[in-house]
Amino acid sequence: MNCSAVVTRCLAAVASGAVLSALAAGTAAPASAATPVPAPAAATGAPLPRLDPAELRAAIGGLPNADVTGALLRITGRAGHWSGTSGVGDLDTGQGVPPDAHIRIGSISKVFTATIVLQLAAEHRIDLDKPVQQYLPGVLPAGLPPVTVGQLLNHTSGLPRGATSADFGDGSPEWFAANRLKSFTPQQVIDLMAGQPMQFAPGTAQQYNGMNYYVAGLLIEKITGSTFAHEVRSRITGPLGLHDTYAPEADDPRLPAPHSHGYLAVASSDGTTHPVDITEQSPWPWAEGGMISTPADLDRFMTALFRGRLLPSAQQAELFTVPDVPSFRSSQCRTEADAGRACMTMGIMRVKASNGVVVWGKTGSRPGYTSGVFATRDLSRKVVYSVNPTNLNGTEMRYIRQIAAASFGTVVPATN
Repeated sequence: MNCSAVVTRCLAAVASGAVLSALAAGTAAPASAATPVPAPAAATGAPLPRLDPAELRAAIGGLPNADVTGALLRITGRAGHWSGTSGVGDLDTGQGVPPDAHIRIGSISKVFTATIVLQLAAEHRIDLDKPVQQYLPGVLPAGLPPVTVGQLLNHTSGLPRGATSADFGDGSPEWFAANRLKSFTPQQVIDLMAGQPMQFAPGTAQQYNGMNYYVAGLLIEKITGSTFAHEVRSRITGPLGLHDTYAPEADDPRLPAPHSHGYLAVASSDGTTHPVDITEQSPWPWAEGGMISTPADLDRFMTALFRGRLLPSAQQAELFTVPDVPSFRSSQCRTEADAGRACMTMGIMRVKASNGVVVWGKTGSRPGYTSGVFATRDLSRKVVYSVNPTNLNGTEMRYIRQIAAASFGTVVPATN
């Protein structure tokens, strides 16, 4: 899920349900399964459910359909393995979904961004408690109160959501299909906040807001003197050998093979709809939501991150620290377990299932692609998923809830 309020409206409910359950989505093709062993309660909050291959296949059965063309799921960890695909990756040829598909990971990009900022903090090049305005004078609109770097990362900044702009579209599949190659700079997005009110005083609440990570991306470039893409390569993907993970250049709309095509159902003049291939699209969400990866790379990245390979202990603690503040009109943190409180840390989010299992990770959405990566703290179970929705209204979320239940246990949405 990405962007400013305007862009979020353009992508509308792709984001809305993605974070109620915020966990998986999956597959129905023949799959492999190891004998699962429940993880100890101390490591996950409660014993993990056993993986049931039939339940996992059923959770995403019936693809392709009007809402989703295809899906993939990868489950690893010592508590059991399962993987498979469902539906088709190409409507023209009928080819299936590649299990090692490149995917547009949307806001999972934020985990990479936060990791780099935390690394810079560990190097004493950034102070998480200092206002970002000291590092980036003139980037944020004038008149906003001081917002610390840490408040950007854990979404407690209270920054405005951004003004409506025709340049960013009307939120319809038709607009996006016609303008999918259109690009915006990070500063153009940030400028949408000009003249808009703060959501709350910095540090007093939490609201998921992509604006925070456009600013964080610019901060990385200002402090390092290098591009965000270079820092991702030099600090994360290069050292970890993540050969299929990168931040594309702003003018590169391609998605490498193998991949599933992304489609949007676009209205015709006669009132019917037809699928438009939107696989190629501008990666302008950038450090906030423009990266590309694969299931195997995301699994390896989260494994390294959780094991402390990328961050010293002080910054690692920030990765798993949820601020004790209320959630303010946020698209995240809307399960019964959250009870109106914050659920996001400096980079990831915490999700509690009704059976007591606690997992950590991140969701992401771009038109045609909804994905996520989650794991228990001890990595006994890791889940990476991607589904290919044909609309922008979040109807694919039923698959995500079903796979979440099969992987970790039921995540109950809040009733408000």
